[in-house]
Amino acid sequence: MRIICFDYGEKRIGVAVSDLRSILASGTKTLTVRGFSHAVELAAEEIKQQGAERIVVGLPKNMNGSEAASAEKARKFGVSVAEKSGVEVVYFDERMTTMQAHKYLNQTEYFGKKRKAVIDTLSAQIILQDYLDSLRK
Repeated sequence: MRIICFDYGEKRIGVAVSDLRSILASGTKTLTVRGFSHAVELAAEEIKQQGAERIVVGLPKNMNGSEAASAEKARKFGVSVAEKSGVEVVYFDERMTTMQAHKYLNQTEYFGKKRKAVIDTLSAQIILQDYLDSLRK
């Protein structure tokens, strides 16, 4: 089953997809959005193009496990995209993914504009890979 993941942000959304066996996540792109409705439209289009059968949305959480203030926006995005696409949505803890992405990019010497262009995609890939790994535990 192909699974798509969105790392939702109000300006940019990182996108990653799984292989058909739901084992490996690959970052595909970063969507630049102009408002909430535009974000939902672009995400629904991406779901259709990828043939995804499940949506994972990164859920911002605090280090103590409580939901961060931005979690409500991520949930609203997930519900709206699921309604628009007719595809099931699940939410997955995205704690530490941006930090992991920055650490990786530091090792690969991605800086400046290049970093900004890939950080959201890489974060979505990390969220999706963590989700896929959790399915096998």
